[in-house]
Amino acid sequence: MSSEWLVKGAAKDQQSITSDWVFTHQKLIDGVKLREVKSVPKEGGLLVEVFRKDWSLDIGPVDQVFQVTLNPGEVSAWHAHEVTTDRLFVNHGAMKIVLYDARKGSPSYGWINTFLLGSARPGLLIVPPKVWHGVQNLSNEPSSILNLVDQAYRYEDPDHWRLPADSPEIPYDFGWKPGGEYRDALD
Repeated sequence: MSSEWLVKGAAKDQQSITSDWVFTHQKLIDGVKLREVKSVPKEGGLLVEVFRKDWSLDIGPVDQVFQVTLNPGEVSAWHAHEVTTDRLFVNHGAMKIVLYDARKGSPSYGWINTFLLGSARPGLLIVPPKVWHGVQNLSNEPSSILNLVDQAYRYEDPDHWRLPADSPEIPYDFGWKPGGEYRDALD
């Protein structure tokens, strides 16, 4: 095959998805699972399954379900739980979900996973305890995410640990400044 048409510095794309539309670009952090689901067209709308026990993604109960809505471009990061498993499902809009494994004994210690989920590509993401995670609204309108936790929020003793979105402890940059401003690519 002739390469006369190539421009200096051009790079060939590597496979990023299979013929079954399964992403190939990242190995999942230990304990993380993703179940992508399909929207079922119905007369007058869509049906989307959010959670089924027989998917066997984890064995914990669903003890509480809540929804978080983020305004356009907003970031909610970083969070981790010592004992709670999060099950995240973007039910409206488009969100980037980023995970970081800081568990020193984990086979995926130091790994970052990123997922783009939402109305166009729904999926249930299982985030095990002690894995840091953050979400960013990628839409030009408010986006919402459901969380189906295995342990309800304890008001008196929250199992919730936080770091700021721009923490130097996590090697990921959302391209965001406090107050919702995006950094210019040249910053």
